[in-house]
Amino acid sequence: MAVLTYDRQAEKWGVFEVTAQGVSEGNPFTERTIRGTFASADGNERITTDGFYDGDGVYKVRFMPSFEGEYTFSLEGNFAEGTDGSASDSTVPQPLSGSFTVIAPSEGNHGPVRVANTYHFAYEDGTPYYSIGTTCYVWELQSDERIEETFESLKKSAFNKIRFCIFPKHYDYNLGEPRSYPYEGTPTDSSVLTKENFMEYWTGMGKKDSKSVNHWDFERFNPAHFRHIETCIARLRDCGIEADLIVMHPYDRWGFSEMTKGQDDLYWNYVVRRFAAYRNVWWSLANEYDLMPQKSIADWERYARILCEKDPYRHPRSIHNCFALYDHTRPWVTHCSIQRTDLYKSSELADELRIRYGKPVVFDEIMYEGNIQHSWGNISGEEMTRRFWEAACRGAYPGHGETYLNPEEVLWWSHGGVLRGESWKRFALLHEIMCETPGVGLRPNPEGRGGFDGVCAVPEDLTRSGYYLIYYGRQRPSFRDFYFDDESEYTVRVIDTWNMTVEERGTFRGKFRIELPGTEFMAVQIRRVEK
Repeated sequence: MAVLTYDRQAEKWGVFEVTAQGVSEGNPFTERTIRGTFASADGNERITTDGFYDGDGVYKVRFMPSFEGEYTFSLEGNFAEGTDGSASDSTVPQPLSGSFTVIAPSEGNHGPVRVANTYHFAYEDGTPYYSIGTTCYVWELQSDERIEETFESLKKSAFNKIRFCIFPKHYDYNLGEPRSYPYEGTPTDSSVLTKENFMEYWTGMGKKDSKSVNHWDFERFNPAHFRHIETCIARLRDCGIEADLIVMHPYDRWGFSEMTKGQDDLYWNYVVRRFAAYRNVWWSLANEYDLMPQKSIADWERYARILCEKDPYRHPRSIHNCFALYDHTRPWVTHCSIQRTDLYKSSELADELRIRYGKPVVFDEIMYEGNIQHSWGNISGEEMTRRFWEAACRGAYPGHGETYLNPEEVLWWSHGGVLRGESWKRFALLHEIMCETPGVGLRPNPEGRGGFDGVCAVPEDLTRSGYYLIYYGRQRPSFRDFYFDDESEYTVRVIDTWNMTVEERGTFRGKFRIELPGTEFMAVQIRRVEK
């Protein structure tokens, strides 16, 4: 008889998990199945989802309830030999079914993020979500001490989304071994690939040195690797941070980017079954998909089909580029994940991308604040901050990263740890201003009013008129004149986005002049007084 273990209570948009003891012989990852059906008593929700093998004879099925009230569940599959029953208290056999109660969401639990108002995001409960993202590719595969440093840094910041990989990563300043690997087996000798021969390996993508033989069983996962990532996802969730999971990437010396189609599909199914029930998960099919010539567009579309079929919660989905943008008009793509493809333009491309794709535009990579040799990793804190404000006022969502050299070669962009730059300190003010937007989301002002030589944002919903956020960036006006109408009154605030000050300037009517300090990175917020 199988033995079930589960809690009798879960919160709305939390993770309800059923654990079952079952068969450990053979290869349970490929030979055994477990599936759960979860249904609310009032008929509002019924979801069937696949579970997974977690090692040592343990099988799990996870579910994210979307309603409060009473639920029932039932399990099926060949995970246990010769049984049609289980036990809820680990000793008395019972049918493979049970019930539980879903309670109200806890404070800060607004549900998963959805696309809202075409170009923007909101949580399931309708609360607007304004993404302030960062990239830390393999922060969760570092030491416990480094991971704790990362969480402390995140708590001090305004970041509410973080991009990171499931597979380990090999690249400059990231040449060490990860804390764990996703499969059973052993890696190649790490001395084969070093800084000195990395570019030779990179330019010969897919052509491994004969000595570089990895010994992995691509049909046997290492559950501890995924279990640890789940712990990190859950901690991020509890900090109010979305986990943007990069499922595949080209920066690989272990062979994970060159698996067969069958091995890829097994991996995708396993990842979705383990992670989908966490409300803060986003799916990034790849980081720089176009640097993986061994994967075709048909492959990426197949992965997307698996994701759409197996994720019953419809988490945000996208794919990230290096040189060539993916076709973000594809129906499975919920938002555009963009790396700038122009040496000088980044956030300035938001208008064009919004028109081209008609979806939220997320600049997950607009270059990184730092001082390394690569052009993508040495912009200043001032320029990073400018790009954030520029993107936000153009109705898009910017992403941060840091690549400052240090003796330990621990760069936030890959390892996490300590934030060393200046831009991150200034994002809390931007997020505060974004949250003051009437309705959900900003857009470039289609009328051009508010200033032709600054970026003027208005609410995406044009029926909510009377709100203007004008950002001047590198320009340094000493004053600006404004006129909207003769009757309405407008309150004005002057924002120094770099020095993080907000100055109330009073209430104005008709034509009025606002004196400015003649310095860079200033913004003006104008709001009509509602009577």
